[in-house]
Amino acid sequence: MRETDFRSGCPIATTLDVLGDKWTLVIVRDMLNGKAKFAEFLGSPEGVPTNILAARLKRMVETGLAKKTAYQERPKRFAYELTPKGRDLIPVVHAMCGWAKSHYSECWTPPVAFMDLRP
Repeated sequence: MRETDFRSGCPIATTLDVLGDKWTLVIVRDMLNGKAKFAEFLGSPEGVPTNILAARLKRMVETGLAKKTAYQERPKRFAYELTPKGRDLIPVVHAMCGWAKSHYSECWTPPVAFMDLRP
């Protein structure tokens, strides 16, 4: 995204312009839990549609949250991982998990590997 794509200079609005859909932070969570390949993201319980997943991964790369690396040439397939900019979301994701667990009893505890990433 370019700066002209943001609604305003408000930090909350800007963050929502980058992360404010129902899938991007779920994909960030999955990357933090070790998922890297398209099929692995599709296996998440939320059931992201393939077209949405492709679009979100593309946008995450364009905004610098993730990078992609080819791991197969024919057909070309990519693995995705968070960049330092994307990993800076760890405290945000942890805060969101804590908030949801405090207010919604049906929330589950994230995997230990994810929780070990605390800042």
